[in-house]
Amino acid sequence: MLLTIFTDFDWSLLLLAVAGFAAGFINTIAGGGSLITLPTLIFLGLDPSVANGTNRIGILLQTFSGSAGYRSKGIKTFPFSIYCGLTGLLGSLIGAKIAIDIKGDTFNKILAIVMIVVVLLIVFKPKVSATTIAERTKGKHLWIAMLAFFFFGIYGGFINAGIGFVLLLFLSYFNKMSLIRANAAKVTIVFIYTFGAVILFLLNDKISWTHGIILALGNIVGAWISSRWAVKKGDGVVRIFLTVMVIAMAIKLWFF
Repeated sequence: MLLTIFTDFDWSLLLLAVAGFAAGFINTIAGGGSLITLPTLIFLGLDPSVANGTNRIGILLQTFSGSAGYRSKGIKTFPFSIYCGLTGLLGSLIGAKIAIDIKGDTFNKILAIVMIVVVLLIVFKPKVSATTIAERTKGKHLWIAMLAFFFFGIYGGFINAGIGFVLLLFLSYFNKMSLIRANAAKVTIVFIYTFGAVILFLLNDKISWTHGIILALGNIVGAWISSRWAVKKGDGVVRIFLTVMVIAMAIKLWFF
């Protein structure tokens, strides 16, 4: 009986849940989790455009979980994150529409290029550290950030992979947020603009709910744990793993 259960179990669902956990953990600390989940969904047989839409279920729920985790620790970035999230939402509608309309082969090649660019950012990104300078989240800095997040939202709606690194760099260097507050703002903003993208992908039948829910369960747990984890460990191992995996998947997407 145990052998029957073992052989009948759909191990692809376990793989997806593990990938979701890893992505939720990584995304909430920094970014790049979609470089794990998108290739996994495509590997499991989903059409790239459906994989792109399905991936948003996990992103939506993991950012909600991550935001709740930061709030439980007293880290709040309102109303700044709400304003930037709303302009990001407008941009994400444009990006998601482009992703839905684009042909599968073209999307594969774009994804391959994006993955290579993002892995270079992972390897060579400048060090982000806490700053003692007062945050710049009001006045002209708020308006410029809102405009910037409109364009970030377009990319987020289109594919979203690796956007976390860019958002952290922007919030740290332009808005002078500490790393922990930048992460808290990031997950809230991404939650808001991802909601719009999910609606468009849903209306165009680009979501596999079975895969999306399993992925999201892993995302939620990973995001909750990482948002409450104060000390990051094993960053070097994560970089090596992502680098090897992303290069391999980019080659597969481009040539096969």
